[in-house]
Amino acid sequence: MKDRLFRDILPQVSKPARYTGGEVNIIQKDWEQAQAKMVFAFPDVYEVGMSHIGGKILYGLVNEKSNHLMERSFAPWPDMEEVMRREDIPLYALESFRPLGDFDVVGFSLQYELSITNVLNMLDLSGIPLWSKDRPKGCPLVIAGGPVVFNPEPFAEFFDAFLMGDGEEVTLEFLDCVYKNRDMARDELLKQLARIEGVYIPALYQVEYKEDGTIKKMVPVAEEAPTKVRRRVIADLDTAYYPDKPILPYMDIVHNRAVLEVMRGCQRSCRFCHAGMVYRPVRERSVDTLKKQAAAQLASTGYEEISLTSLSTLDYSGVSPLVKDLVKEYGPRGTGVSLPSLRVDAFSIDLANEVQKVRKTTLTLAPEAGTQRMRDIINKNVSDEQLFNAVEAAFKSGWNSVKLYFMIGLPGETEADLDGIIELCRQVKAIGNRYSRRPVEIRASLASFVPKAHTPFQWRAQNSIEELDNKRRYMMREKRKNIKLSFHDSETSYLEGVIARGDRRLAAAIHTAWQKGCKFDGWSEYFHFDRWMEAMQEENIDPGFYNLRRRDYEEVFPWDFIETGIDREYLIEEDERAEQGISTPDCRQEGCRDCGVCMTLGVDLQIKGGNADAVES
Repeated sequence: MKDRLFRDILPQVSKPARYTGGEVNIIQKDWEQAQAKMVFAFPDVYEVGMSHIGGKILYGLVNEKSNHLMERSFAPWPDMEEVMRREDIPLYALESFRPLGDFDVVGFSLQYELSITNVLNMLDLSGIPLWSKDRPKGCPLVIAGGPVVFNPEPFAEFFDAFLMGDGEEVTLEFLDCVYKNRDMARDELLKQLARIEGVYIPALYQVEYKEDGTIKKMVPVAEEAPTKVRRRVIADLDTAYYPDKPILPYMDIVHNRAVLEVMRGCQRSCRFCHAGMVYRPVRERSVDTLKKQAAAQLASTGYEEISLTSLSTLDYSGVSPLVKDLVKEYGPRGTGVSLPSLRVDAFSIDLANEVQKVRKTTLTLAPEAGTQRMRDIINKNVSDEQLFNAVEAAFKSGWNSVKLYFMIGLPGETEADLDGIIELCRQVKAIGNRYSRRPVEIRASLASFVPKAHTPFQWRAQNSIEELDNKRRYMMREKRKNIKLSFHDSETSYLEGVIARGDRRLAAAIHTAWQKGCKFDGWSEYFHFDRWMEAMQEENIDPGFYNLRRRDYEEVFPWDFIETGIDREYLIEEDERAEQGISTPDCRQEGCRDCGVCMTLGVDLQIKGGNADAVES
């Protein structure tokens, strides 16, 4: 098949490097000698999937640290899909060019709710039945991990298993079990897998509903299935596997650079943030470990940029010495260091100046809301004064372009809060004009708030499409010259909200939407909201039931069986504090806030970057 692809197929499609494999640092293990054979399947195009650090970690872990095998596959762009279907070419893995149906396990990384139609499309292209119940013995196990699986129920009937939490902790144990019990009947194998902590087998649970459509209860139907599925957590990132030789693509990808994961988790307690809740507690890598990882990646790739990544990189206690050491070591060679969006204080600007000594690119800050009242509601502990001090320091240092991230549709939001966003942008521009010889550019990116599972706002209603569109029109009327506003699509946000807090009944609508041609729903040119609404109607689904109503604290949620470590009482208390406009401090600075995660999971907050004395245990 490889010869046919290179000779006849790939010359017909755009960006053929997406489908060729053979990159630098690729790992090709002996198929016959390998034990369990797994393909890491990313439900988006190559350049997006290859930028995902989790995939790089699992790829190296399985191939370097076990007798199992892992290869890669990505969603083909529509032009490639058209040729594949016409020429009867199944979706294949890039290492061996074997069809996905030849593997023991097909593992999807679910980073975004709207990627689910791409999952179905990839399974269909592979000849693998879409519904778990239809897969016979010998068919690959279809599994998923990633942040979206903390509410797996809308997708439950498509997957055989979900892996909860840090993949490094559970993946090898899962593959060991698959290989050891490879001769078992499929249903018996699933029962064995259910015994592994962090593994959820949807077929082993039954859901009962009340007359009002809410869930009455969800119960295991096999003794092997636990009542609660506890997520797996790496206790010490310094001892966890991290790839020294990441694959070097032959084409540009979204994040084409060496990546250092400085820490995992975030303790800032933003009440809207799903990742900040489900990836607690903070676990840092030491500066020495990160410097060794940087040296190894640069030596094996030749990258000219090092990116420091985490949920809140500027909160890493060793960020200052790490950045300075990396710039000192690699700057003279022309290798830069990049930071994500910066914390809103002057300290961030000092670091930004350190990493951008050659030229000043756009500065990115995330105040999230335009008024102090709203920032207190969402627990974004940032003041106007801090923002103004930060941008003043930036403009003094030579920046002339600032990008600000905000959200609209937040709980309790009023027109005054929308006005506050415009006014904040105006004041930032005024500060810039005092220090720049030419007009400064202020860009505001406005996402729509989507309530997520396992957060204090999981009980809140989401704004309707009409409400979001009205707010967008209002702000466009009020905006100022040289302030650019960009809004996330309200229909996309609405659908994301439906799926994010949905249950098993959504599966039929998802399947119908895919049959109607929905795929690449995260790409605006391929998103068809009308087809989704038609699918919902045909399957008797009221989307507003999932995202437009305020839920009671007593309601049973589809995701309640997942034990993230955070107490439900803590989430309720945080929601009530939001109602009162009371902020909650970071536990690293002012002590434990009794969220429950450290005690429940038996994993402590780890500060290794060099500023541990400032942290109260």
